[in-house]
Amino acid sequence: MEWLVVVLDFLGQQILNVPAYLIGIITAVGLIALRRSAGQVIGGGLKAAIGFLILGAGAGVVVASLDPLGRLILAVTGAQGVIPTNEVITAIASEQYGAQSAYILVLGFIVMLLLARFTPLRYIFLTGHHMVFMSLLLTVVLSVGLGEELGWLVVILGAVLLGVIMVVMPAFAQPWMRKITGDDTIAIGHFGTLGYIAAGAAGQAVGRRSRSTEEINFPQGLRFLRDSTVATALSMVLIYLVFAIWGLIALPTAEALDIFGSENQGAYIMAAFGQALQFGVGVAIILFGVRTVLGELVPAFQGIAEKVVPGAKPALDIPIVFPFGANAVLIGFLASFLGGLVTLVLIAVWLNPAFGLALILPGMVPHFFTGGGAGVFGNATGGRIGAAVGGFVNGVLITILPAVLLLVFGELGFANSTFGDADFGWFGTAIGVSLLGGPVIGVIVCVLIGAALVVGASIFQKRVVDTGWVPGARRDALLAEGSGAETATTTPDRPAGGRTQGKSGARH
Repeated sequence: MEWLVVVLDFLGQQILNVPAYLIGIITAVGLIALRRSAGQVIGGGLKAAIGFLILGAGAGVVVASLDPLGRLILAVTGAQGVIPTNEVITAIASEQYGAQSAYILVLGFIVMLLLARFTPLRYIFLTGHHMVFMSLLLTVVLSVGLGEELGWLVVILGAVLLGVIMVVMPAFAQPWMRKITGDDTIAIGHFGTLGYIAAGAAGQAVGRRSRSTEEINFPQGLRFLRDSTVATALSMVLIYLVFAIWGLIALPTAEALDIFGSENQGAYIMAAFGQALQFGVGVAIILFGVRTVLGELVPAFQGIAEKVVPGAKPALDIPIVFPFGANAVLIGFLASFLGGLVTLVLIAVWLNPAFGLALILPGMVPHFFTGGGAGVFGNATGGRIGAAVGGFVNGVLITILPAVLLLVFGELGFANSTFGDADFGWFGTAIGVSLLGGPVIGVIVCVLIGAALVVGASIFQKRVVDTGWVPGARRDALLAEGSGAETATTTPDRPAGGRTQGKSGARH
């Protein structure tokens, strides 16, 4: 059986762990199902894979530009705590649980396909690295909770739970995705979905008359800020320079210069300036990669939808929504970071002394990607106010939930590290707490949780998604009345014909 472990580990780590390969394969399969020529299959698969590699390259540039900023903020504020990083805990856990997680990853993908085929949840989760993160989270929690001697049960239960969460979360987020994109062709496949739904709901609650972030009218002298790339880069320049100057004032000169590897203060300031511009470059690359993927994947996916899983939708990574609200991404990112800082103070002053929650320091990377996505969701239902409030709510969630998950890991003997995004927090905590009652009770409760999620999501799909409910429809009507435009909305929360294109639905 050792050869089978090697094969599964290869599939899990070398193929399903690389989103570009997974997307390329799915695109090629879809084109084959459409009976396209060999050249079209190869070309379409490669182009889709290249698009995701472009997206990954942009993400790498963003991460590299944010890393020194994060270290600078920690240095000048003197904050100490844990920065949740999915990649770090994954690297730690894979040394001990890599083989089991590979089984869970492959079998979980099969469970997802079966659920998509035989339930109303017609979604196929295609974000490979998040599949790996969740499979490792489940492996760790289940292995420690059930014991090493029940490894076969860990694999079976973990695969079922992984398949469940991969079809359930896209369903719950689909009304907001449909509002953002203007159609029903794609879904969100990212384990920060709870934060995005909360952002969309918050935007709907507070932004009834707030116009879209993409309609911001700048003064004549600031018209250049209409270019989202320029606006993003300028905002980051201001943030970087504020903290860079603060660093020169608050830190010993040598320590401050070492953050950017600079020889003098002039080089230090210009290094901060350059890193801020690199952030803008990364965002521009991400947007181009997303457009490339959409151009190949969505048409090719019709083949899988028609032949394998009728009516299925691809659930894709969060940057897929960035082109639909470029200004909202920046607003959501900044608001999410602010929410993280406010919640950090709340933990330090109250929750840590009272409940022993760890200090979760706001990491720039998770706040950018999940906060930016939350900004787009909030903007779709609540405009500028919704983008800001939605991003802030997301920042609170990705600070509180990792702290709670860290408590669970502590109870299970796996402390001092935690996952970052919202769904890892609530789902990992629910599974971990279930196992504290013992293996038998734990397995029963875990199965009940999975069943409840599938049933609840199926009901939500039929009664909310399929009936065409549009979040924020009242706001659309109010804005249309205010501008004297006609609206297609016939009731406060239902569009005529069951479909609508929200004001944030235009592609950018």
